[in-house]
Amino acid sequence: MKLSKFIKISASIILTHSILVFPASSDPVFSKNGMVVSTSRQASEAGIEILKKGGNAVDAAVTIGFVLAVTSSSNGNIGGGGFMVGAMSDNTMFTLDYREKAPLAAHQDMYLDPDGNIVEGMSLYSRAACGVPGSVDGLLKALRDHGSGNISRRQVLAPAIRLALKGYHLSHYEATRLNNNQDLFEMNEAAAKIFVRKDERLWQAGDRLVQLELANTLKRISKLGRDGFYKGHVADLIVAEMKRGNGLISYKDLENYSSVYRTPITGTFHEYGILSMGPPSSGGALLVNMMNMLENYTLDTLGWNSSDYVHLLTEIERRAYADRAEHFGDPDYWAVPLDMLTSKTYAASRSKDISMNKATLSSTISASEPFSNESRETTHYSVVDKDGNAVSVTTTINLSYGGGHLVAGAGFFLNNEMDDFSSKPGVPNAFELVGNKANSIQSGKRPLSSMTPTIVLKDKKPYLVIGSPGGSTIITTTMQVILNVVIFRMDIKEAVSSPRFHSQWLPDVIMMEPRGLSKDVIKNLTSRGHTLIPYRWGYIGEANGILIDKNGFYGGGDSRGETSSVGY
Repeated sequence: MKLSKFIKISASIILTHSILVFPASSDPVFSKNGMVVSTSRQASEAGIEILKKGGNAVDAAVTIGFVLAVTSSSNGNIGGGGFMVGAMSDNTMFTLDYREKAPLAAHQDMYLDPDGNIVEGMSLYSRAACGVPGSVDGLLKALRDHGSGNISRRQVLAPAIRLALKGYHLSHYEATRLNNNQDLFEMNEAAAKIFVRKDERLWQAGDRLVQLELANTLKRISKLGRDGFYKGHVADLIVAEMKRGNGLISYKDLENYSSVYRTPITGTFHEYGILSMGPPSSGGALLVNMMNMLENYTLDTLGWNSSDYVHLLTEIERRAYADRAEHFGDPDYWAVPLDMLTSKTYAASRSKDISMNKATLSSTISASEPFSNESRETTHYSVVDKDGNAVSVTTTINLSYGGGHLVAGAGFFLNNEMDDFSSKPGVPNAFELVGNKANSIQSGKRPLSSMTPTIVLKDKKPYLVIGSPGGSTIITTTMQVILNVVIFRMDIKEAVSSPRFHSQWLPDVIMMEPRGLSKDVIKNLTSRGHTLIPYRWGYIGEANGILIDKNGFYGGGDSRGETSSVGY
């Protein structure tokens, strides 16, 4: 199949998957001893079982991460990476970066032809799009450093191994997701062997999906730890997969990979504290930056999703995302001015020229180049245990099932996260976004991200655990959910499920969900100079959150997807 046809198929797959909406209970799930909210029922249940066995929130989060590799392989895959934010009952806070890294052989011009033009689709669909996976190293490091000590590596991996080995029954949502990607699977022999039915019919709710090769990979990790993935048989299979095309990941890349603890991003919004992820994620710093700007306004008098409210948030978002373009990249390679970006003084100066009567053209907001792309095919989960330990995790492999390259014999898809770099300054990528030199490709560098796993604190204790998938919309989704809770006093289910909108400096528009804004609000915003368009993929994000108060835990899964809140 030609690459251009592959690109069209993949775009169709993304669109079809993303606009599905599923009914869910309108009430939060309540519990007193622990809560998990994730995109997978099996993952949420596995996390709760670990809590019941005496594990803490980190033990449960690691368990969930491995189960998602089985039950949500389009996004929660061990071939990708992510970020973990933790606030522990002993007041310890940590942020762990297990984002993918560019292979040692990667270089700035690797996706350009001899004339300096981008090779269409190379950064998304070829094996050269694969970054060095970080999930296995990061999850095992979190377990070692912040787990309870009561739960072994074998125990956290056991549920995932069982589900891969014996299979699990597909829901209607899961069957639809597989069916929407049949063309992608058929282009890869190893993927087709697992995800295309031999009887040639489509998947249906109730069908059992068995993944024996993945089970064997998980068994090796269970027995050998990180060496079961980054060395030995699985490493052989990954390198062999690279050699089937133009992949760059080497044995040295795998052996040298290491997740990294980053300095947490912290801030305040009125009486609340904010704990979030720092670079190479732009999410935490931009969230604090926007909340700092918003603190100067009496939001509760504007009316939720009113013309003034949407206008103000749009103006704030434009300024923040312009800064994202100019200043953000991997901090190991680029000096990110975090002190400036998270200061209240800077926020006040940045927002002082906002007019409530007229839109500011993005072309008049100072910045260098727009930011890089990040796919929507991401997943977020939140965990709280009986002792009040809270963990917020966002993970991804970029496009749905990455670029479609399943590691033959190992049973998992590799990411195509290299597209999150700027292939060439000023040139749009697959999602019509461009980037600058702060996020250029370099050997060993981690691509810029928008993932925003966040914990909101009240009286210095976890109050709200939140995050979302959604590419560039992740940060604004997280912000709007926080505002829904702390300003408009919504319960967590209503807060994550209410309509959202998004703006990001460029393109110079407000993106809307279906039926998200009233006709009067749209008319009013248009009269102020705004351009409003439907969000390209229909619905914005899939936020999964937990609200904590003196009575217990309230879990809320976003009704935009098939989410699972489980407590005990």
